[in-house]
Amino acid sequence: MSSRQDKTCARCGRTFSWRKRWARDWDSIRFCSDRCRRQGIGATDRALERAIMDMLNQRARGATLCPSEAARAVFGSDSDEWKAAMEPTRQAARRLVAEGRLVITQGGKVVDPSHARGPIRLRIR
Repeated sequence: MSSRQDKTCARCGRTFSWRKRWARDWDSIRFCSDRCRRQGIGATDRALERAIMDMLNQRARGATLCPSEAARAVFGSDSDEWKAAMEPTRQAARRLVAEGRLVITQGGKVVDPSHARGPIRLRIR
């Protein structure tokens, strides 16, 4: 019998709950939606994850990072591409939280990455 605990989507990093239609396949479900499953995790997603971790590792212990800094590092600060990449950057951060490598903060307090709205900061766990 499958456990009905929440899982973290491999693509967007948000938590999702067991659904009756997934009962037979719950152990193999990795994505929260068809959209996340179709998109998968690509080279750009991995580049964003690397940029986040590299930038944080170069900072003092306990220092934080705005996700826009990582987006600018990957897409260039002169183009508008980095603005469109903010959600993929937040998704990369949520995946790193799920791996136990980061925490997401708002107002200096750790928040649930699936429910955080508005400005966030990233910090190494």
